[in-house]
Amino acid sequence: MRISDTALPEIKLLQPARHKDDRGWFMESWNRKALAAHGITADFVQDNVALSNAKGTVRGLHFQLPPHAQGKLVRAAQGAIFDVAVDVRRGSPRYGRHASATLTAEGGEMLWVPAGFAHGYCTLTDRAEVAYKVTDYYAPSAERGIRWNDAVLAISWPVTERDAVVGERDAALPAFQNLAETFVYGASS
Repeated sequence: MRISDTALPEIKLLQPARHKDDRGWFMESWNRKALAAHGITADFVQDNVALSNAKGTVRGLHFQLPPHAQGKLVRAAQGAIFDVAVDVRRGSPRYGRHASATLTAEGGEMLWVPAGFAHGYCTLTDRAEVAYKVTDYYAPSAERGIRWNDAVLAISWPVTERDAVVGERDAALPAFQNLAETFVYGASS
């Protein structure tokens, strides 16, 4: 497995090796020992899958507060996505900065997003299926988010505001500067 840095040192792009033959391919999507060697020691408790029918669908930017903070290992199981993580740890030297990557089913890329980062994505294809592992269970009372198109974040989304397909809940998320609760940099989640 090849692991690359992104614009934020905590966010990692993973490229599992694919072993191909005339039948297709095989890959390890998670190997605790291999990832621990790179400092990723997540204990996953739940797998989630989301299907978006239309290209340009935006989901996020979401996170959960401690004690239900979630680290996520995200991949495109079908199609392709533009995946984003935003540092929401107050006091972090990178607070409000983001890292992004294109994840494709064809390439098998995955993005590691630890707790303390808001996560979202935009589908680059019709019928994009996103699969992700999380380190804590879904807790509605701990769920928070940031408006996907917040100008302060300056994320170069691959879709215009006019063409984006955004759910009502995500469209109503607060601006980054109005976040009442986030993480504290250096505090354990």
